[in-house]
Amino acid sequence: MGKIVSMEYFRVPPRWLFVKITDETGACGWGEASLEGHTNAVEGCLDTWFERYKGLDAEDIENIWQLSWRGSFYRGGPVFMSALSGIDIALWDLKARKLGVPIYHLLGGKVRDKIRVYAWIGGDRPNEVQVQAQARKQQGFQAVKMNGTGDTAWLDSPSVLQEVVERVKAVKAMGIDVAVDFHGRVHKPMAKRLARALEPHEPLFIEEPLLGEHIGAIKQISELTTVPIALGERLHSRWDVRPFLESNCVDVLQPDICHIGGISEMRRIAAMCETYDVGVAPHCPLGPIALAACVHANATIANFAIQEMGIGMHYNNTGQDITNYITNPEVWTVRDGHIDVLSGPGLGIEINEAEVRQLSQDTKAWPIPEFRGPCGELREW
Repeated sequence: MGKIVSMEYFRVPPRWLFVKITDETGACGWGEASLEGHTNAVEGCLDTWFERYKGLDAEDIENIWQLSWRGSFYRGGPVFMSALSGIDIALWDLKARKLGVPIYHLLGGKVRDKIRVYAWIGGDRPNEVQVQAQARKQQGFQAVKMNGTGDTAWLDSPSVLQEVVERVKAVKAMGIDVAVDFHGRVHKPMAKRLARALEPHEPLFIEEPLLGEHIGAIKQISELTTVPIALGERLHSRWDVRPFLESNCVDVLQPDICHIGGISEMRRIAAMCETYDVGVAPHCPLGPIALAACVHANATIANFAIQEMGIGMHYNNTGQDITNYITNPEVWTVRDGHIDVLSGPGLGIEINEAEVRQLSQDTKAWPIPEFRGPCGELREW
């Protein structure tokens, strides 16, 4: 046992927010509470919760999770759940390290030894992707994901759709599986046509064909195509997930461990998905702590499908990547499209605290990019 004596957070480049919790025995754990574009809001929530949770037993993970959910009156949403994610992951890391075991050992043990992964190619406005796809293949990846379009109008030229198809064809010709992210930036009139246009080219999945608030239209698109529909990064709890499962409009759920309440809620959501025969492919274009937390959850999830891996992403343009902030970056080595399940105690990564503290000094919050159409109108990022 050990009462919480300190809880700290560190805003680090390129756009991540790390959390450190220490108990009275000196044991500590690390979590990640990154919420892209809303770092300041999450930090405000953490400030409040840190004052409340000092003195509580760090090993009572579920009690603290329920305090954060039920004890706040207002609950859910990206800010609260991202803050909770950082706390939850750190508590799991702390507890497992004190016991000298990997986190998955406390979750019932692993059901797999390797984790299938994919990486990003292209950027927010994807153009030439073949060179990047070849580089990913040389890194050991067998699957990639790209943004389908840059910004797209509600009603756009059919040539926009053909450009997406040509990019997919070019990468698939290299023997690589391709997933296409609509990113919620394609609207219903065009999303229907793009899903149909892509179907003959067999993408691994299409992601966020529409924003989650359009659940009826997502169901309509799911009935127009045999391509698996993936979504979930903007769902923040099992209650957010439930209507998508009940409407039978999603094939692969993509919860983000930094946005859904951490490892605890990831496991519960995965169990819900299993009852609907829906796979789980966690969303994770974030830092090394988030990825490590995903790996431990994935190791125990029967319906795990594939893991997003943010190494070399276009957002990581400040010189930092998932190989930074840890002293054992070799754990992210990709072989034949897989990484090994982490075997060390806790998260299985060793945080370089000196680097974290140094690079967190005067780091500014990462802003959401702004897309403008040809008439000056704001479009979905």
